[in-house]
Amino acid sequence: MIDIVIVNWNAGFQLRECIDSALYHNKGELCRIIVVDNGSIDDSVATVEGLSGVEVIHNGDNLGFGAACNMGAQAGNAPYILFLNPDTRLDEGALSVPLAFMEQPANSKVGICGIQLVDEYGKVSRTCARHPTLGRLVSLALGLDRLPGLRGTGVHMRDWSHLDSRQVDHVMGAFYLMHREVFESVGGFDERFFVYLEDLDLSKVAQGAGFDSWYLTEAQAFHAGGGTSRQVKVHRLFYSLRSRLLYAFKHFPRWQAWTLVAVTNLLEPFTRSTWCLLRGDPVGIKHTWAAYRMLWRSMGHILRGEGRYNP
Repeated sequence: MIDIVIVNWNAGFQLRECIDSALYHNKGELCRIIVVDNGSIDDSVATVEGLSGVEVIHNGDNLGFGAACNMGAQAGNAPYILFLNPDTRLDEGALSVPLAFMEQPANSKVGICGIQLVDEYGKVSRTCARHPTLGRLVSLALGLDRLPGLRGTGVHMRDWSHLDSRQVDHVMGAFYLMHREVFESVGGFDERFFVYLEDLDLSKVAQGAGFDSWYLTEAQAFHAGGGTSRQVKVHRLFYSLRSRLLYAFKHFPRWQAWTLVAVTNLLEPFTRSTWCLLRGDPVGIKHTWAAYRMLWRSMGHILRGEGRYNP
């Protein structure tokens, strides 16, 4: 019933632990696990090659998350696709519960399903998000959504406990279960998003096609958070900013997209630097300005809506 697609980039031991948890908790739901390796230089893939039910696709280079997900999806044929981060570990029911929920006739319009994610301390992570608007992205850019009383103004649903099941705009791509028919009908992930917001964009497109996203608390998985992107903090910020602007030009009126360009380029580097100062993080200031130099060099590509870009 389910093909699991895992995009791997130097995930180390986490990849094997993720796959072991999926195989252990498989009660007949799994068809195959497809690992798409984006040019890793560690030994993570070697630890899972040869495992029964696991197929590895080797990319000689890092093609980006969305492109690799599309490649993995095309390699399978199960009715459902679970896009799963390698820094997750599934618990009992993590496969069977959301699958049973989506199989109910009453939920035929549920195209995407996520489950409760917990951190290393067992705390429930607030992972769901609202569809971005200009106001929400400006709040994010200026750090307003970090302030008490304003946590509900941003994209991330930090103002909700995530302790009850409900329909949401978006469930985090770390555990992203989707009907294959829905995935294929909307064209899969937009590969212009190298990493970040490609899952949120897909949720937006699926909703526009008439399909809902649901978050379930009846099943859980561990999610380390940050994943291997912790290794490349400057690039992580750059791609996050780049994806935000690509999203705006795809979904917003042109004047709103240009307003976000102005806020992101002219105000946000200073607000980010201020937050770093308040945290006593001088290295964070250095990373911020390095990422913005990369962003400024890439603005032509962003404005033209071009795909993969190597800064």
